[in-house]
Amino acid sequence: MAPAAASGGSTLPSGFSVFTTFPDLLFIFEFVFGGLVWILVASSLVPIPLIQGWVMFVSVFCFMATTALLILYIINAHGGETSWVTLDAAYNCVAALFYLSASVLEALATILTRDGYTYKQYHENISAVVFSYVATLLYVAHAVFSLIRWKSS
Repeated sequence: MAPAAASGGSTLPSGFSVFTTFPDLLFIFEFVFGGLVWILVASSLVPIPLIQGWVMFVSVFCFMATTALLILYIINAHGGETSWVTLDAAYNCVAALFYLSASVLEALATILTRDGYTYKQYHENISAVVFSYVATLLYVAHAVFSLIRWKSS
């Protein structure tokens, strides 16, 4: 496949321009909010292991994959090829879907176990739900703009 620059489409940034281009700037916020979800779920009580296990898997997987993609973009591993634009769009769509499912399940677990928690533990779970929905919103926005970039490449 020809590089996106040769075919007139949009390309992925490389080097530190990753931190100045949209939607790739969202990597930083996804990294921060995904890390917060990971920390809050890991430190909370686990009343429903299956649900919170899925939330942990999603937060750790997306945190590690986002970090890997960010590093690969910074070192210009993509070389301007359009297949990386497809990978970027596909990853962000999957991450958005995963985070949406994890957010809904974490909210459900928090509602179902409201009476069994202390005040501090309950608010910790509420914080995890809020940050999970913020991460979902970030991944959805990144997915939408990545799909637009993919469509124009």
